[in-house]
Amino acid sequence: MRAAVITFPGSNREGDAARALKQATGRDPVAVWHADTALPDHTDLVVLPGGFSHGDYLRCGAIAGRAPIMDAVRAHAARGGYVLGVCNGFQILCEGGLLPGVLLRNRDLRFICKMQHLRVERNDTDFTRRYRKGQAIEVAIAHGEGNYECDDATLERLEGEHLVAFRYCDANGLVGGAANPNGSRNSIAGIYSDNLRCLGMMPHPENLIDPLVGGTDGRGLFESIASAA
Repeated sequence: MRAAVITFPGSNREGDAARALKQATGRDPVAVWHADTALPDHTDLVVLPGGFSHGDYLRCGAIAGRAPIMDAVRAHAARGGYVLGVCNGFQILCEGGLLPGVLLRNRDLRFICKMQHLRVERNDTDFTRRYRKGQAIEVAIAHGEGNYECDDATLERLEGEHLVAFRYCDANGLVGGAANPNGSRNSIAGIYSDNLRCLGMMPHPENLIDPLVGGTDGRGLFESIASAA
């Protein structure tokens, strides 16, 4: 698995993403700058990390979604390459047209930084094979604009085609109520593209890969994708 991690002005989780990828794949990912116009040869996976690209001006991810490197990311995705967007990376994928919907201000209009349980909606994708369907995993969230919103037709399609990757839940895997930290429609925490090769998610699996920092539930995602190529 050859991975590339894109850094935008304001990214702050690129090091965490690189560490998780090296742990899972045994090799360092290639660092790519937002102003570059091409990905490294033979790239299998592109990762858009968390942070506050361009200071979150206009809308979160709106400027980054139009960065020069994004044409190469879109071409990579169109060829069937893997793409992972985490937190701000998810926002960039939506703003860049790779995933539907938008991330709005949290329901309570406050920045949220805490541990959060997610329910794995399916485990037959290259991002989730190391998990069980319905498993409640614990990772971190840190966002002010993580409230996933889309129109009714898009929501019906996401649900009907089983493109919801993760939902916010409690420790028992129950969805709804206080288990939804930001007001996302249907408690959606992450979604797939139509071909299941592009995943966007607000929570941070890369922060939960080592017991020294609180847990290893995020490791399964990176081990899953590492074994896919």
